Order: sequence, then structure tokens, then C-alpha cells
Amino acid sequence: MDIVKRSYYWWNKWTGYSLLILLLVATPLFTIFIKLFDKPGDSWSHIANNLLFGYFQNTILLLIGVAFFTFLLGVSTAWLVSNYEFPGRKYFEWLLILPLGFPGYIMAYTYVGILDYTGPLQSFLRNTFDIHVKGSLIDIMNLPGAIFILSITLFPYVFLISRSSFLQQSKTLQEASFLLGANRMHTFFKVALPMARPAIVAGIALASMEVLNDYGTVKYFGVNTFTTGIFRAWFSLGDSSTAIYLAAILMMFVFVILYLESLQRGNRQYSAVNGIQKPTARIHPTWGKKILYTGISLTIFLISFLFPFLQLLHWVSMTYSKVVNNDFFLLIYRSFGLAAVSGLIIVIFSVILLYALRLSPFKWVKNISKVATLGYAIPGAVIAVGVMIPFIALDKWIYGSFLSSKTAGLFFSGTLFALVFAYIVRFMAVGYNPVEAGFQKIGIHINEASRLLGIRSTKTLWKIDLPLIKTSLVSGIILVFVDVLKELPLTLILRPFNYQTLATKAFDMATNEMIAESANAALIIILTGIIPIIFLNRLIKKR
Repeated sequence: MDIVKRSYYWWNKWTGYSLLILLLVATPLFTIFIKLFDKPGDSWSHIANNLLFGYFQNTILLLIGVAFFTFLLGVSTAWLVSNYEFPGRKYFEWLLILPLGFPGYIMAYTYVGILDYTGPLQSFLRNTFDIHVKGSLIDIMNLPGAIFILSITLFPYVFLISRSSFLQQSKTLQEASFLLGANRMHTFFKVALPMARPAIVAGIALASMEVLNDYGTVKYFGVNTFTTGIFRAWFSLGDSSTAIYLAAILMMFVFVILYLESLQRGNRQYSAVNGIQKPTARIHPTWGKKILYTGISLTIFLISFLFPFLQLLHWVSMTYSKVVNNDFFLLIYRSFGLAAVSGLIIVIFSVILLYALRLSPFKWVKNISKVATLGYAIPGAVIAVGVMIPFIALDKWIYGSFLSSKTAGLFFSGTLFALVFAYIVRFMAVGYNPVEAGFQKIGIHINEASRLLGIRSTKTLWKIDLPLIKTSLVSGIILVFVDVLKELPLTLILRPFNYQTLATKAFDMATNEMIAESANAALIIILTGIIPIIFLNRLIKKR
């Protein structure tokens, strides 16, 4: 009886911790919801009459365009590397994931440089064929250009999830299709593609979330979206109420995407009901088709990663002697420090949430973790606005209640505390998922045995659970580390005055026509981003 009482006490304790985390993480969303009941700002009428339709139009076109091309690139390449043997296939399995390491805004800078008058493509045409073109070879600094850049950057989301789905599909279903007289093309469209539909839509939904979060690409290309509108209202017009209204509309896009993804999935089953799961055997096509498949995969890899990466290396070789100095190493130290601290805190919070879920008898505790990890679906600019407003109010309350000096610095708003807090809200799901997978592997029986032996849950967590899931903990920290390192819109809004990270430095240099110099910071971000890509590829191959 004492064990049961003590266990129930600890269940309530861990549940209390999880509720506190939920309160912190949900603060930005709650702030935006409450502020919607305030009057719109002075600039709202101007934006509503002159700019709002353009925001809607560009955002919707961007979403549709990127969804179409990520589907085309991601599904086609996933089907090829999963079902056909051709030269280089095993390398393209991970080479086609590498574009995920390229933030969209960095990809945008490199392609502008590649196509520019002084870029390698025009230099080659002038020196080899004496072809002279005024200005850029192809003008991509527009909406179609933004769709192109974001598509080649984000299609690996669809590629990864679709490839995993294709690999898990049963060979029996395809054999049945062939016996019924269907050819391979017909089998792909009638059997394999419908079976992979939930995975494909999930990948497109992830890519769409990243499109809504993007600021650097659309800002650099001069495409007005809701994200650029939030920045304009906040920084240029100084109107927080209008920024809140725009953030709320942007959130509507997020909820619509999540709803459509859930609606298409419904209650349908996409698995073999008889439990027979013969893995698919790769097809050996003719040599002509093998060369074609290699050419398709290689072309996509060259365009989406190798060409822009080589351009960055060229710029770094030209400018590193001027850029890489003590200030640059301080920049790396700050960026890595922020990312590491954020990753560590997120993993700790994830452990608390999951441990409360394991020990609590209350079913509603599961909903706490769902709400706490919702931030990854929310654009960074929205979270930044939701964090900044309550922190400014808190600073004003502290000054009005306890301080008379007006020269004291800020306590919360405009500090690293606010920035790390926003990272936690934004990337909680990134660290939560690997930790959850680790807990699922070890099961609940260890905790039950430990409680029967009279050991407290805290000691069980520290001595038994954490050592068993240490790989998952490290994976969660690494994934958060990389995402924080790449995050731009949130950092631009919340960073302390004159405080730079690798992402903001690369963005500031590029917007000030110092694109070659920005490549040094960009290269660090990309090389760091390759780490989780290797991890993801190994994980899929194991499964």
C-alpha cells in the first residue's frame, strides 16, 4: 500500500512538472489569442487595403508551387532509389538528403551568384563561346524563383518519408498487381502511390510549414508574404497589434494544412491486413534505363546541392582571409553555445514530459505533450511576436513596481533568455521525438519493477532509464542544435541589440551585397547540418 501511495505522489509531482512546461511553452500562442481581442493598430487599415491581398496571393502561390515541385522531385527520386538498381543508387540514397542542410536563404544567395554576370556560368559562356549577356542570365529574384529555391531545398522532406514508405511496402501487393495484368507504371499509380499517400502528404505538409516559416528567401527576392508583413509591421511601422493580426492569419494557414493532412488520412488503413510483409526486390532495368535513372538522380543532386555548395566553397576561398578572424570565431562560439544550451534544455523538458506520461494514470496527460510540441508547426516569426509581447509587459511591470531608475537594462525582452525561450517553444518537437522513441524501446516494465522494489521514480529515471536512452538523448540534442543554428526569422526579431549568430550574420552580409563574405558563415551552418542527415539515412536503412 505504501508503494502505491508513494507512486501516486510521484505521478502527481511529474504531472505538475509537465503542466508547468505546458504553461511556459503555450504562452506565445495564448498571447496571440488574447491580443486578437484588442483593437488593430494604426497601420492595419493601410496594410488591409493595400498589401493584405498580395500577402494572401503570394503565400498561397508559394505553397502550391512548392507542394507541386517537392512532390514531383521527392516522390520520383524516392521511387527510383527504392525500387530500381542503377549505378550510384546506394550513394543517391543519402546524397539526395543533403539539400536539407542548405537553409533556403543561403541557397537563394548562391544561385543569384551562380547566375550573376560575374558568376561561373556566364564567365564560362563568355570565355568559351564568346556569349555576352547583360545582367543576370536568368532572373530568379521573383515569385517563381522563390518557388524554385524552396522546392530544391525542401524536397528531401518528401523524399525521406516517401522512400521509407516505399521500402516498407509489401512485395505481395505489387506481385498481385502484375498477375492482374498491370504494368509497372500502372502498378505505381494504382498501388504504390496510394499506399504511400499518408507519408507523401506528411512530407508535403512539413515542407509547407517550412515555406510559411521562411523569411530570408522571400525577403531577399522581394516577395511579400505574411512573414515579411510581420517584420514590416513590427520593425518598420512599430505596430505590434498589426503584427499580431498578421501572425494570427498566418496561423490559420498552419491549422488548415494540419487539418487537410489529418482529413486525407482519416481512419483508412494503409497496411497489409494479413501481416505478410515480403520486402520489395529491386528491379534490374535495361542499361538504357539505368543510365536514364542515374542521370535523373545526378541532375537533381547537382542542382539542389553540389552546384551551390561548390559556389560557396569558391567564395570562401576568395574571402576567408578577410572574414575568418577572432570576431568570426566569437560568432561561432555564440551560435554553438546558444544551440547547445537550447538543445540541452529541450531534451530535459522532453524527458520530464515523457516521464510524466509513463507514470501518470491520467489520460489527459498525453494531450499535454501534444500541445507542448505544437511549436514546430508554428512559423518562427509568429512565435517571436508571441514571446516578445509578454516579456515587454513583464519588463514594464518590474520597472513600475520595483525600480525607479530608468537606466537599468532589460530583464527579459531583448535578452538571450527570451531568445532561448523562443527556441524551446519552436523546437520542442525536434528534441521530443527522439527521446520518445528511446522510451518506447525500453518499455514500461522497468519502471514497474523499480517501484515494486521501493525505489523512487526520480532515482529510477537517473540510474536506469537515462543510461538506457542516452543515444536518443544525444540524437535529440544534435537535431535541435542544427535547427537552432539555421533559424533566421525568430533570431532576427528576438536577438539582443547588435548580437549576431551565424544565420543572422550570413543574412545581413548578403542583404548588404556582401554575398561572397557571407559564404563563410553559411558554410559552417551547412557542414553542421549534414550531421543529422547522415543519422537519418542510417536510421532508415536499419528500419
